[in-house]
Amino acid sequence: MKGAFSHIRYVPAGVIVDELKVTETLTIPMSEIELRAVRAQGAGGQNVNKVASAIHLRFDIANSPSLSPGVRNRLLESGDQRITNDGVLIIKAQEHRTQERNRQTALSRLVSTIERATRRRKPRIPTRPGKQAKKKRVDNKVRRGALKKLRGRPDDG
Repeated sequence: MKGAFSHIRYVPAGVIVDELKVTETLTIPMSEIELRAVRAQGAGGQNVNKVASAIHLRFDIANSPSLSPGVRNRLLESGDQRITNDGVLIIKAQEHRTQERNRQTALSRLVSTIERATRRRKPRIPTRPGKQAKKKRVDNKVRRGALKKLRGRPDDG
């Protein structure tokens, strides 16, 4: 998560930053991200009914020109339940009492989600069992078979 807000130097309150840095090579313009303040759910006393401190973040993955096709496909195929059928990622942040901290939380979650999709998974190389493993498996099968044979009726021999 470090570096999620590295694009923000000392910024006075109320100033909007124009880009969100995801990786060294990937930045997303804030114009592609829709942030909306809504009322938070749950307990909060008198404050909760009159202050819109929760943040709804919407990011259109399917139509974002900032994402490469590979990252876009990995995000859409990730199975994340926050992604709608239209390819829009919806993040709701309501942990903090202030709108600004919830905004930062939502943006950092977006950054971590996209950053995870930028990493390619190492392909699995299938391996075969060795000679010892095969021998051990067969020996165990023979032992179990002999044990089961002992449970049968005695021979009239």
